[in-house]
Amino acid sequence: MPTYKAPLEDMRFVLHELFDSTSRAVLPGNTDFSRDLIDSILDHASRLTEDVLFPLNQQGDLEGCVLENGRVRTPSGFKKAYKIFCDGGWTAMSASPDWGGQAVPISVAMMVDEMLCSSNVAFALYPGLSRGAYVALSHVGGENLKEIYLPNLVSGKWSATMCLTEAHCGTDLGMLRTRAVPKEDGSYGISGDKIFISAGEHDLTENIIHLVLARLPDAPAGVRGISMFLVPKFLPKKDGTPGPRNGVQCTALEHKMGIHGSATCTMNFDNATGWLLGEPNKGLAGMFTMMNVERVAVGMQGLGIAEVAYQNAVLYARERLQGRSLRGPKAPTKPADPIIVHPDIRRMLLTMRAYIEGCRAVACWVGNELEVLQKSDDIDAKLMAEDFSALMTPVVKALFTDLGFEIASLAVQVYGGHGYIRDHGVEQFLRDARISMLYEGTNGVQALDLVTRKLPHDRGRLLSRFFGPVVGFIEQQSQNRVLEPFLPQLRRAVEHLQSATSFIAENAPSNHDEAGAASAEYLRLFGLVALAFVWTRMASISAPRIEEPGHRGKFYRAKMRTAQFFMDRLLPQTGALLAAIQSGSKIMMEFEDTAF
Repeated sequence: MPTYKAPLEDMRFVLHELFDSTSRAVLPGNTDFSRDLIDSILDHASRLTEDVLFPLNQQGDLEGCVLENGRVRTPSGFKKAYKIFCDGGWTAMSASPDWGGQAVPISVAMMVDEMLCSSNVAFALYPGLSRGAYVALSHVGGENLKEIYLPNLVSGKWSATMCLTEAHCGTDLGMLRTRAVPKEDGSYGISGDKIFISAGEHDLTENIIHLVLARLPDAPAGVRGISMFLVPKFLPKKDGTPGPRNGVQCTALEHKMGIHGSATCTMNFDNATGWLLGEPNKGLAGMFTMMNVERVAVGMQGLGIAEVAYQNAVLYARERLQGRSLRGPKAPTKPADPIIVHPDIRRMLLTMRAYIEGCRAVACWVGNELEVLQKSDDIDAKLMAEDFSALMTPVVKALFTDLGFEIASLAVQVYGGHGYIRDHGVEQFLRDARISMLYEGTNGVQALDLVTRKLPHDRGRLLSRFFGPVVGFIEQQSQNRVLEPFLPQLRRAVEHLQSATSFIAENAPSNHDEAGAASAEYLRLFGLVALAFVWTRMASISAPRIEEPGHRGKFYRAKMRTAQFFMDRLLPQTGALLAAIQSGSKIMMEFEDTAF
């Protein structure tokens, strides 16, 4: 049976030591969030995820969701767990107090998200979609719609979805066919079919709110003719409670590779009543306020699954007896040594650990900037935060989910043949991780967004928000002897990223395929440099404390050794990635189609 324990010690290190949590207290609305309160939130989240949600994860995978007469039944225990989740105020964590929320700092909420996804990612998807809808409705909804829907979304009484994809169009939303016809009362009749709708139908809430992309009768072609509509499952009565059933129905459940406990639905809208959100034909911009939130959240899914996979791999490596150490028996009284003595097992475990702890640090960095963007009164600070978060969103989504899948695969490898067997539970982590690389924009689309939109934006303004602090840190710490093992590698990796950026900037304007051909490698290169930066910073904090007595000294020594492993064994990939980028697009684009 798999196990999970929330990594609170490392989360607190990142929140309080790497990124001083008191710096967030100066932002409007954050004065009450002391270190003690943040730690209390993490403690309560750990108990919820370890004791309530994780025990349902494997059974939810085996049982799945069931569609009967248009209604979806979630796995056993999900309804009770959802009530506990709502009663604990977790649905209100990131929302504004204006609508019943708690306005918890975003970086703290991201750590809670990680725990949710480690413990039960299928369950986490139900409230997760509601949060994105809350953001979209807050940005573009009229006051009357906000007053009806936002308090119910924040309380968790109602949940929400985002309905974009149709059978013939996924990434290319300009091809969508769902129609919206104006009615005399100011509402619209929505007709069409949407597929792959997470939480489109379920039994956890009394109402489900669908945010639907559709076309008005006079809409221009392509993405310029997309509008967004709010379509509830039940039409609210005057008192705000759910009333008559709307013309929206779940017609099928997808049979998926993973996340079986999450209902992935085909939804039919048959002249369903909906209300316009935002301006006509401007729906894609409104929906992207939701999608960008979801993309960061999906990145945290990758990190969450990576963490639980790593924990179980470590436990198995300590207990499984196979073979003897290459340097002689380590457990001479036993028939064999635990496999953790073998170099290849240690390589895999350290790879997992280095990526996980690095990604957690990057997540907090991005979360802090999103907090400034959301709450600061400083216009310049908000602009810089907006630039940085826009640049990093595709990196967080794609890097974290790529690594989440790779780490889940490594966990299976550590288990050997037993990892391929359902009973141990690690094969579920691998299956559950795979979808995160696909939805909310495939990772290839994220890489293309990074190189074609984010890099050239305003002559590289967004990119300067990343290079500025990284290069500045290298210069400031150049005489720091503690960092002598780290700064040369970081500097070299930054040079590789700068060279790759220059190559794309010089070649893409005359041949757009160059950007596309370089995009995947560029995003991984970018991500590795971001990880190297935070690892060097973590080393600078940990080095002076490695001699502390007891457990804390052991923690900092492990942090230093993991940092060194990352710099020595993982960061050198940047050189190969640069070489691949500089090889150009010719070989792949001139390969004849018929030869594939």
